[in-house]
Amino acid sequence: MINKKSDSSVKSKKASAKTGDSKTGKKKGGLFQVPRGMHDILPIDWLWWDRVEKVIDDLAERYNFGRIETPILENSGLFQTTIGKETDIVRKEMYTLKTKGSDLLALRPEGTAPIARAYIENRLSSLSQPQKLFYYGPMFRHERPQRGRFRQFYQAGFEIIGGNSDSVYDAQVILIFDRLLRALKIKEVELSINSVGCRICRPNYKRQLQIYYKRHEKDLCADCSRRLKDNPLRILDCKKESCQSLKEKAPSLLDKICAGCTRHFKAVLECLDELEVPYRLDNYLVRGLDYYSKTVFEFFSEGVDVGALPAGGRYDYLIEAIGGRPTPAVGGAVGIERLVEVMRESGIRFPGRLKKEIFFIHVGELAKKKSLKVIEELRSAGIAVAEALGKESVKSQLRVADKKNVTLALIFGQREVYEKSIIIRDLKLGLQESVTLDKMTSEVKKRLKIK
Repeated sequence: MINKKSDSSVKSKKASAKTGDSKTGKKKGGLFQVPRGMHDILPIDWLWWDRVEKVIDDLAERYNFGRIETPILENSGLFQTTIGKETDIVRKEMYTLKTKGSDLLALRPEGTAPIARAYIENRLSSLSQPQKLFYYGPMFRHERPQRGRFRQFYQAGFEIIGGNSDSVYDAQVILIFDRLLRALKIKEVELSINSVGCRICRPNYKRQLQIYYKRHEKDLCADCSRRLKDNPLRILDCKKESCQSLKEKAPSLLDKICAGCTRHFKAVLECLDELEVPYRLDNYLVRGLDYYSKTVFEFFSEGVDVGALPAGGRYDYLIEAIGGRPTPAVGGAVGIERLVEVMRESGIRFPGRLKKEIFFIHVGELAKKKSLKVIEELRSAGIAVAEALGKESVKSQLRVADKKNVTLALIFGQREVYEKSIIIRDLKLGLQESVTLDKMTSEVKKRLKIK
């Protein structure tokens, strides 16, 4: 069972007509539709998605990150311990369920905590350190659907766990996301960066925040009034206008961090300068997860407002919080839907899949049946073959071939079946010749210039 209430936006008749019955997933007319806040990825979309995944895989290989995959379901206590009980994700957005064995599980709302759990459970600390890991997969949060925000969304993340709490690793994580955006041709990007301190200096800053916001409590939104007592840092992350205006005069984090955090942050910035990665200092930048310490960062697209693109930071206390030994770590993640949205809106185009494809035309029932083996022989030889075996007329098959814009067609009829031959036709020049089936593959490769 999902422990979420119905959305208030569904209360009106207009919203009901659009979104349908939230319990059955139906709209008016009895047709099922995708659950609210989720979406289908259609074949036409995969040109973008494949491009993103390929760039991520290439970067992971270039920077020596190994892929890790964790279950979609985790013990809900993992996220309460790491993300924080008072965060919006845990209080409002997690999808939870109770199993028949009374285990309380949650659909993973983010990827870092499960990887920390896997790091401990699989004793990755016994391997060479640090461990460089990356992931790619679906996450789930019961958020209000809006541009760039879905309830099921895909994330890719890069994590460096173990070794020393060295600023060079912070810079490496930021660098790999900078290179990702460049490889995807996303321009007009701004990197914001800050330090949220450590468990030594942050408590003092929290107290100063509480003192400041206590004087303005009547102007805070309801959520921030609740955060004021237990989690005042989250107020800085509030997007509501009233809280945003108050933030401008709030105490600055960078003025309050200790000498050790100051040295670490300065070293990170020096690394970024050396790498020629431009950045903007944001004294009030915090992340919506409690496990971050020291460096935090967010990339934004100035041209398309979909929220943060890659974002992350250091989390030196997370492994320890869930039962492991004190282990330095830093990482970040990016929403794939947001990347695709920015690429689309920015007019970025990628070349389609370059397939040296041929079209197979059959003539008659006997040829159709015999075609199956002939087509399989071509595909086994690495030749991409399109066909329309469900269409009977040659004319209708040629229309399909024309839409695919192929230059070469193979014509197989009853006569060719008996003669064990096939006709190779150049659709652009209108020239054709007959070859025996045993020479078909080599002749097609020759014409397509396939080695």
